[in-house]
Amino acid sequence: MSENLKKLTSQGVSIWLDDISRERLRSGNLEQLIREKNVVGVTSNPTIFANALSKGDAYDAQLHDLAVRGVDVGEAVRAITTYDIRWGADVLRPVYDASGGVDGRVSLEVDPRLARETEKTIAEARFLWWAVDRPNLLIKIPATVEGLPAITQAISEGISVNVTLIFSLERYRQVMDAWLAGLEAAQAKGLNLATIESVASFFVSRVDTEIDKRLDKVGKPELKGKAGIANARLAYAAFEEVMNSERWQRLRAAGARPQRPLWASTGVKDPNYVDTMYVDELVAPGTVNTMPEKTLDAVADHGRINGDTIRPFYEQAWNTMAALKEAGIDYDDVVKVLEDEGVDKFEASWNDLLDSITKKLAV
Repeated sequence: MSENLKKLTSQGVSIWLDDISRERLRSGNLEQLIREKNVVGVTSNPTIFANALSKGDAYDAQLHDLAVRGVDVGEAVRAITTYDIRWGADVLRPVYDASGGVDGRVSLEVDPRLARETEKTIAEARFLWWAVDRPNLLIKIPATVEGLPAITQAISEGISVNVTLIFSLERYRQVMDAWLAGLEAAQAKGLNLATIESVASFFVSRVDTEIDKRLDKVGKPELKGKAGIANARLAYAAFEEVMNSERWQRLRAAGARPQRPLWASTGVKDPNYVDTMYVDELVAPGTVNTMPEKTLDAVADHGRINGDTIRPFYEQAWNTMAALKEAGIDYDDVVKVLEDEGVDKFEASWNDLLDSITKKLAV
């Protein structure tokens, strides 16, 4: 195993793979990554599934059977995605058992078209939890305003949740509040809090992509490539505040486990930046970094893992955000644009997936 990946793990960072496909599963590649690159979890999203279905023949046999049965496209997409997630969960089950249920997790997203509909999101989360039927599943619910009560409700029913599409510090605090409320409701029902896991997916590179464009317009190139990391570091500071609260301490005493910050969107999109920056610069205990395989390979090869790179830099992060504000960057507008774009992109990928499956069912 790469020394860099060993170092990352030793610092308390769980390495998850931001990808899944039937081909990866049937070839044994996921098992290899667990064994050789310390991968201890998997995340998926509509774009990942759309890409997986567009390549190779791994889905052909199942698609043939679905076509013969005459199922509609909605049932077909659920059958295909839950099959992969169950398989991935089974591959990761030894990791789940060895970590006491902390890692070994696989995430499956609710239909992104429901991102602005609370009740439908709750219903979909319940269905997917039942359909996959694996204890190491995480249901991905977007951190939209409408998603917040769905997060609380799912947690209250014992459903483990990966909260996705978090961009702003304010929304992140609302997410943690929704999670805590869910745990309190679960406790009131007598559920075992130790079985309810949650992570909060805080997106990183997309923040730089949006803010860098705006910095070019205001002539402040020296601030480019700094916002994403500063924003994430301040999110970890907010996480620490909650972990020190009396509210959390009461739940912890009852057996609850922390909702870990998960750094998402960690593939570098600007070729001018170091390709491991969103891993190297976001190392702290009790976090998850979910990486595309390209980023995972880069970290293994030439990552610079040098201890905690979050907590010693809180002041620097605040200074960066202040400089961005002084340069005329409207943070609130940035995060709103990113949330709207995130929902739209996943919905577009979902529609691509539906179109692709519709065509294959018709063959």
